[in-house]
Amino acid sequence: MTESSLLNARFSPKVKQYWLLLGMFTCVISMVGIPFIPIVALIIWLVAGRILAAMSATLLTRKLVVKRGVFFKEEKSIPLEKITDVALSQGPLMRQFGLYRLSFETAGQSGQGALVSLLGVVDAETFREAILKQKDEISQTSAKAEHQPEDSQLELLRSLTYSVKNIEQMLVTLLDEKR
Repeated sequence: MTESSLLNARFSPKVKQYWLLLGMFTCVISMVGIPFIPIVALIIWLVAGRILAAMSATLLTRKLVVKRGVFFKEEKSIPLEKITDVALSQGPLMRQFGLYRLSFETAGQSGQGALVSLLGVVDAETFREAILKQKDEISQTSAKAEHQPEDSQLELLRSLTYSVKNIEQMLVTLLDEKR
């Protein structure tokens, strides 16, 4: 059974500039890395585009599928009913680039922090709201489904009782015939 895609996340190209500035800032802070700034900047500039192109997040009817990785591909499928929190955060440097980080925490996850984190989703607030809305719809649907089985279980119980009574009657008839 295939699920339909409700929304695909797009990632801002500003993430590349953010990573570049963050890498250069790290080199400056470490003092030892200052001579390596041009090399680090070149590597980040070359690799960041590929990393960004490999990132995707797709909201399906019952789950969120996140793919990323250039050398080591990673795909995570998060059932929406397991998501406990979708955090939207923005640091000072991210604010300068207009970027947000979406972090997803799930019920039953081990360890501290987010299970999945997405940096630079274009219109992150809308993507977050779409996930939460779909999660609520699934919760409402499953809540309705929990109440419906009571009727079907009662009907099944009646049907089983009727069958058992028929079997009992047949056994009695068979025993009477043998006597």
